[in-house]
Amino acid sequence: MRYGDDPDQVADFYPADDPSALVVFLHGGYWRAAYDREHARPLAVALAEAGFAVLLAEYRRVGRPGGGYPGTLLDVATLIDVLPDAVAPGLPVLVAGHSAGGHLALWAAARPSLPPGAPGALPAPGSAGAAGGPPGSARAARGLAGVLALAPVADLAMASTLGLSNGATEEFLGGTPAAVPDRYAIADPAALPPPGVPVTILHGDADDTVPLDVARSYAADGRASLQVLAGSEHFGVITPSSSDWPHVVAALRALTR
Repeated sequence: MRYGDDPDQVADFYPADDPSALVVFLHGGYWRAAYDREHARPLAVALAEAGFAVLLAEYRRVGRPGGGYPGTLLDVATLIDVLPDAVAPGLPVLVAGHSAGGHLALWAAARPSLPPGAPGALPAPGSAGAAGGPPGSARAARGLAGVLALAPVADLAMASTLGLSNGATEEFLGGTPAAVPDRYAIADPAALPPPGVPVTILHGDADDTVPLDVARSYAADGRASLQVLAGSEHFGVITPSSSDWPHVVAALRALTR
């Protein structure tokens, strides 16, 4: 399914029998074009088998036209606003993501707090694009049911300080927090007010790609329920055959209650 004209503005729909919710899944890869949604297909299939309809989303990434700030954020906002009601009207919508996709999921949950005119900001009530406006705008106004972030890059300023993945955060936002503070203020979930929906984070204590302390920093003020998975590395949470997988399914089911 397409939500724009760019080849990367697309999502794949995985239906389920009598689904309890629709999961919009955002893949990881440090926002870089080298990594696309293909590696997350087994996850999408497994979630559908577990009773969730799934939208496996692609988005423009750093290294391709329009990728990075603000295009990546705009893509996530658009696909969440437009696609769910087209494929699963009436179902609760959960947004989930892994690694950099976990960052995007957390950011999506915080969109109601973005200032007017910021990339991805929700339209003002009564304006074009608000409830009663174009298709998809009602979803934006109605909001999400919850968020599941798997080993997320949840604190961009901290990720920049740590130099994660050879400066991936600076590539995504175009500089350090000191150089482009306005971008971090908009794009960093840890800099935004807590989301108004339930947020669960699953993060392994053996993750050497995104350290557990990044998730702890985000969750420190109680803005999320952080579940630490003992012995888990970065990719266990997206591998259906792993011992981490039952925790993923259980967390999504808990968010639908």
